[in-house]
Amino acid sequence: MVHLFLSQRTCDDDNGDIDINAGAASGMGSLLEELGSLLWQVIVANGRAESRLWLCSTIASINSIGPREQWVLFRKLLESSSQRRRIAAQVLQLVFEKKPREAGKLLAKKCYMLEKFFSGNPGRILQWFGNFATSGKYEHQKGARAISQYAFINRDVCWEELEWKGKHGQSPAMVATKPHYFLDLDVLGTVENFLENVPDFWVSNELAETLKDGEIFRIDMKFFTDQFTHLMYEENAADVWAFIDEFLNDEQFSNLCNLLLILLNENELSEFMIHIHKVCSNLHSKVSWQTAKFQGPFSPSFWLEILLLTSPQNLAIDELLLSNAVINHGRQLLRLVQSDEHIEEKDKISEILSKINRIRDEAQHWSLMKEYRKVNRLAAMKLLGLESWVVHSHLALQCKSSDSWESFFLANGIGFRKSATYLLVGRDGSSHNGGSRTGDSSSARVPRNIKKRHRKKRKKYRADYDHSSSDELTEIASSTRWEGLGSDGCWLISTDNYSSPWSSADLPEHLARHCFSSWVAWLCTKWS
Repeated sequence: MVHLFLSQRTCDDDNGDIDINAGAASGMGSLLEELGSLLWQVIVANGRAESRLWLCSTIASINSIGPREQWVLFRKLLESSSQRRRIAAQVLQLVFEKKPREAGKLLAKKCYMLEKFFSGNPGRILQWFGNFATSGKYEHQKGARAISQYAFINRDVCWEELEWKGKHGQSPAMVATKPHYFLDLDVLGTVENFLENVPDFWVSNELAETLKDGEIFRIDMKFFTDQFTHLMYEENAADVWAFIDEFLNDEQFSNLCNLLLILLNENELSEFMIHIHKVCSNLHSKVSWQTAKFQGPFSPSFWLEILLLTSPQNLAIDELLLSNAVINHGRQLLRLVQSDEHIEEKDKISEILSKINRIRDEAQHWSLMKEYRKVNRLAAMKLLGLESWVVHSHLALQCKSSDSWESFFLANGIGFRKSATYLLVGRDGSSHNGGSRTGDSSSARVPRNIKKRHRKKRKKYRADYDHSSSDELTEIASSTRWEGLGSDGCWLISTDNYSSPWSSADLPEHLARHCFSSWVAWLCTKWS
C-alpha cells in the first residue's frame, strides 16, 4: 500500500513521536538520487528541448511578477541576449497581431519605408493599391484611397503620372463625378510611376492615414518585423523602443514567457531566472508569508517561486529541468520511462521503485524531511519531487480497480464520495469529462440534450433503413463511445474539498502533486 504521509502533527518539532533513523534516511536519499540519475538519462535521451519547454511553461505560470519587474526582465533580454534580434522579431510579430492599430500609427510616421516595400513587388502593389470602389461602393479602400486623394489634391503636378488602361486617360473633373472610373487605372504602372517620380507621395498624410489601422502588416509581416528590428538596433529609434516598452509593460507575463523564453539557450535561461530573483527581491519576506501563499490550490510554479525568492545561490539548470519534470510532468515522464526506447533504464527504475516501496515508511519519510532542512533548497526540492514521482508511479501502476482506490483512500485518511460522470472516449483513447454529480448511483448520467440528439438519429434511421445516415451512425460508433464511470471509477475527494471529480487516470498525478505541495509547505515553516 502506498502511503502519502500527509499528517504533519508527528514531526512538528524535533522531539515528536517519530523515531528518527538517520541511517535509513540516508539510504532512502541515496535511492532517490539514483532514481534521479536514471530519469535524467531518459530526459536527455529524449532531447533537452522538451524538458526546457516544460520549464519555460512553469516560469510562465509565476504570478508574483509585477508590470514593472516584467518590463525590466524582458527589456534586458532585448538588450543583452545573443538571440535579441530573434526575440525582437517575435515581440514585433505579437505586437502587429495584437495591437495593429497602435503599430500602424507608428508606421504612419515612417511610411517612407513603403518605397522599399513596394519596389519590384507587383503582388504587394496590387494587394494594397488595387482596392478602388465600384459604382455601388461608398469609397476607395487602403492604398487606392491614398492615391485618389493625393492625385486630386496635387493634380497639377502628378495627374500625368496616372496610367490608364483605355486609349485615353480620365480627367480630374470626370473622375471627381464618377469615382468608379478609377477602376480603369493601371495600378501597377501608376504605382511604379509614383515610386520613380513622386517621392512626396511616400511621406504624405494621405498615405499615412491609410496605414493607421494596421491592415498593411498582414501583407508581409516578416518585412515589417525586419524593418522595425533594424530601427531598434541599427538606428536606436527612441519612439520604437518606447512603443515596445509599453507593450512589454502591458502584455501578460505568461504570453511573453511562452513566446520568448524557448528562444534562449540554457545558460541564458539560467541568467533569466537569476534576474527574476533580483527584480523580485522586494517580494522576499518571512517564511510565514510563503506558507500562507502556498497552502492554497497547487500552482505549478510555487516551488520555483520559493527557490527564486529565497535561495541566494545560483540555480543549476540541469537540476531545475529534472525537478520540474518530476514535479509538474510526472505523467509524461512515466510514459517516457515505459516506452520501448528506454528498456534498460525502465528495468533499473522498476528495481529502484521496488526497493523504495519496501523500505519507505513514516519514520524514514519524516527523517528525510528533517534532513532536507540542512541541504540547499534546490536539492531539497529535487528530492521531494522525486519522492512525489515515486508516489505517482506506484499509484499509476498498482491502483487498477475501484476497490484498490477506495482501500488506498481509507488507508491514507482521504475522505471521498462516489461520483457519477461520463467520458466521451475517442478512437485514440483520449477522453473528455462530460459532466458529473455526487451520489452513489453506478450508472452514468448522460445530459438531456445528448439523449435528444440520439433519439432524433434513431428516428431518422428507422424511417429510412437504407439511408446514408446509417453509415454516419456506424462512423460515430466506431470513432467514439460513451463510458459510464459512475462509482466504479470516479470520485470526489477531500484533498480539494470535493470540488472536482477525479478519474483513476488523473488521481496519480493529482495526489502526487498534493503530497509535494503539502511537504513543501511544511518545509517552508522550518526554513529560516
